[in-house]
Amino acid sequence: MKFLIIQTAFIGDVVLATSLIEKLKVTFPDSTIDFLLRKGNESLFVNHPYLNQLIIFDKKEKKHKSILKSIRKIRSEKYDYVVNVQRFFTTGLLTAFSGAKEKIGFKKNPLSFLFTKKINHSIDKKGTHEVERNLSLIAHLTHDKTVSKPKLYPSSKDFDTLPSYPYVCIAPSSVWFTKQLPKEKWVKLIKDIPSKYKVFLLGGKEDVLLCEEIRTHTSGDRVVNYAGKLSFLASAALMSKANMNYTNDSAPLHFASAMNAPITAIFCSTVPYFGFGPLSDESHIVETKKELSCRPCGLHGKKKCPQEHFDCSNVELKYK
Repeated sequence: MKFLIIQTAFIGDVVLATSLIEKLKVTFPDSTIDFLLRKGNESLFVNHPYLNQLIIFDKKEKKHKSILKSIRKIRSEKYDYVVNVQRFFTTGLLTAFSGAKEKIGFKKNPLSFLFTKKINHSIDKKGTHEVERNLSLIAHLTHDKTVSKPKLYPSSKDFDTLPSYPYVCIAPSSVWFTKQLPKEKWVKLIKDIPSKYKVFLLGGKEDVLLCEEIRTHTSGDRVVNYAGKLSFLASAALMSKANMNYTNDSAPLHFASAMNAPITAIFCSTVPYFGFGPLSDESHIVETKKELSCRPCGLHGKKKCPQEHFDCSNVELKYK
């Protein structure tokens, strides 16, 4: 049995889609599982024990060329099942013309009328997690309602380099302004963290400046700026052994879930019932206690607060 999972969105969405890999491998241990994702996210799956191969979709390449190239590759693999986690036109094309025996996706995809199996994707106040929504795509195959959590597989080298002293990880950034707690709140949190803990600031190369600004506003040398210095899997390994991890509603939150690492997730403009909350055994959610008619202002974050007050970032954040 041969499967292809398609998820070309941001890194956090890819992490959540790993629950499909876990579920399929448990249910069909002899199956072959491939994964199609956007270029730049492939390092997430280095030496993954359950994946046969990655198919890289280059969004920076000419769109039509990239689509045709991917379709040719997919068709050559002769998949039994293509499972499309996304609800967008391009992945709909990849699915519809995959040549797979069964083409599975969400009804919200504009090309779902060309799929052989279509599943509802709804976001409501019931709080159904995105992982559950993703797993609903293969429920007719697994016949099991048990939820498989997302999982990452850092290397032994990633774990061998971890510090032996107690530490806390903070990922202060987000692609979206309204998802990101203001830097002064992070500085205040760091000052509240007991001095016996080292503090590691995590993020990508684009987050170096923000993390450095936070670091320079704290005293002593116990705060270390690791932004842009660690791979996805090295960051996940570091978070797995932290006494606590603090993140926005962003990809590092899902890294923690995939490593079952202790997590405190801060939600500003978005809300947990959207289905992107933490899944770790030790999980805490922090959000404003103030009733705001404007919150949530959308399913995703925004580049600026539509009301220009950003009151949803007024949270009480303390070390747990």
